[in-house]
Amino acid sequence: MSKMSMVQALNNALDMMMAENEKVYCLGEDIGWMGGDFGVTRGLYDKYGSERMRDTPLSESAIIGAAVGSAMVGMRPVAEIMFADFMGVCYDQLVNNAAKVHYMFDGQYKAPIVVRSACGGGFGGGPHHSQMIEGWFMNVPGMVIVAPSTPEDAKGLLIASIEDDNPILFLEHKALYSKKGEVPEGKYITPLRKARIAREGSDVTIVADTWMAHKSLAAAQMLAGEDISAEVIDLRTLRPWDQETVLDSVRKTRRAVVVSESPGTGGLSADVSAVIAEQAFGDLKAAVKRVTALDTPIPFSVKLEKIILPGEEDIIRAAQQVYKHS
Repeated sequence: MSKMSMVQALNNALDMMMAENEKVYCLGEDIGWMGGDFGVTRGLYDKYGSERMRDTPLSESAIIGAAVGSAMVGMRPVAEIMFADFMGVCYDQLVNNAAKVHYMFDGQYKAPIVVRSACGGGFGGGPHHSQMIEGWFMNVPGMVIVAPSTPEDAKGLLIASIEDDNPILFLEHKALYSKKGEVPEGKYITPLRKARIAREGSDVTIVADTWMAHKSLAAAQMLAGEDISAEVIDLRTLRPWDQETVLDSVRKTRRAVVVSESPGTGGLSADVSAVIAEQAFGDLKAAVKRVTALDTPIPFSVKLEKIILPGEEDIIRAAQQVYKHS
């Protein structure tokens, strides 16, 4: 085991997969000699050259269009969209091309692309550099959405994503890039579509992802001081999310809080809450409670951002409310 930041873990995964499979290549803005805006691809240009570390024009549509086309003829592209907010520019290539290739060609072609992108707020980046965008893609058949919260999972999930035959959005929260943790040496795979029980508990289930998983763990620690035992589930894969693990936990604790950095309208928190209500209604002692961002663009002001985005206090309050229904 080695202690790595999430940036180092992602870099390690890319290096390992490029060394193993010559069909794996990267493309995106400033990913080559510059090493990426956040340093994830640093050093790979010198090692693999411009053919496999392709700097592209500032055109998200061109990046994803090239990735889909090359994937259809056997390559394994890892595309970087610098900020997830810019997925809107290449939305058509992702939704109407990548996600539908396998279906439209009756299995004769596939689009095994990985689209890495930095997401999330908390740093004063404003409305064009701070969004969680998984909700834009939640109802797109054929799309897989992955979002790690630890360096260990970042490496294992990225390796699994590159080897998967589906088009995958790989969301990397900017607040977690510098987070360090123990990472196993060598190649390993963290299974897609499988959630992680980050903390076991018996009184309430808290379902979260990426940065919110860490806030939920902090909230669970404080709730323990009130004799409320919270089980925290880190989804890891957001589409399709692990219903079995979540429902098993809810049936045990009989209370559920769903936490998301995205707005509450539509998206992941709405889907998770609806499935819990449909599949485990008879086991619940209280209605499912959601903790989400407000339905508003993300401001530049960090003080306002803290009001808009959910925090530990909001999670604690929600857990206390559902716990009262005994």
